Amino acid sequence: MNGMEHLKKIAVIGGGSWATALMKILSENKASGKSQLSSLSWWVRSEEKAEYMRQHKHNPDYISSIEFDTKHIQISANLLELVSEADTLVIAIPAAFLESALENLPKDIFKDKVIVSAIKGLVPTTKQIVGDYFIDHYGIEEKRILVISGPCHAEEVANEKLSYLTIAGLGNEMVRGFAALLNNDYIRTVVSSDVRGTEYGAVLKNIYAVAAGICHGLGYGDNFQAVLMSNSIREMKRFLRNITDTDRKINHSAYLGDLLVTGYSVHSRNRTFGNMLGKGYTVQAAQLEMKMIAEGYYATKNLHELNEKMLVKMPILDTVFQIIYEGKSAKKAIQKLSEKLV
Repeated sequence: MNGMEHLKKIAVIGGGSWATALMKILSENKASGKSQLSSLSWWVRSEEKAEYMRQHKHNPDYISSIEFDTKHIQISANLLELVSEADTLVIAIPAAFLESALENLPKDIFKDKVIVSAIKGLVPTTKQIVGDYFIDHYGIEEKRILVISGPCHAEEVANEKLSYLTIAGLGNEMVRGFAALLNNDYIRTVVSSDVRGTEYGAVLKNIYAVAAGICHGLGYGDNFQAVLMSNSIREMKRFLRNITDTDRKINHSAYLGDLLVTGYSVHSRNRTFGNMLGKGYTVQAAQLEMKMIAEGYYATKNLHELNEKMLVKMPILDTVFQIIYEGKSAKKAIQKLSEKLV
């Protein structure tokens, strides 16, 4: 089976805002005839929610303004059935919950499937990006791993604001084919072969967005934020060079663009989470009030532990870790960080 034939039956796994935005794009393109999908399915955690969505044609918990034509979507809480029938799986659940979501599925069910990671975090038990986890844990061939990256917010997709997505993968035909499934009047896609760099970059930018939010909450202004972001992209570049020394352009949209939109946008849940910490909220209070997952919270711990072995110079990561996990004063920690920024 060639790359294009693997892109006929797609299942989106996850019921959050990013999964909802991706389903909007895929389902509208399928309904309009812009894509060659033969089937499109959507997994959510409970049959009660699935039934509600089938009847009311929207996700009640995330971006409920998006209305779906359910004639073109199979919505189900039966993960085994959806995974079995699909040839391409778009994984869009928080990284912290990936293993528990998949734990009851037989390992060989993923054989010959294409895995598209729309997750911006590390698997906690292994400290791996999702692509590497599927390669090691399920034996997926590297060429069958794709990554969706930004810069793109789910809320702007809902409002059909012109947005750009980066699709990374090693199989050129498959990468271009999947990118074509997402192209429409408000989505532009760019392809990349830097699979691991793109996925790690998406994890790191969430941590730096938390840092930006903390600084905003503390009252730092735009001038300081600009310095923080410029140091963040250099810190990302150092880390990615140690992960895979490929000829990437760190100022491209998948890296710098995604960092900027996550660090500055009012839609960024990671910036919002950090902003609350800067204003004096405890971690627990901020999480409860947000009612949404900030991937940067989990990513900070996982990347910090990973970097204890790699020993890359990452003062911004270290500072966010100290504030979130060691209970350090945000004011004092950022003041100390500011003396290291250039």
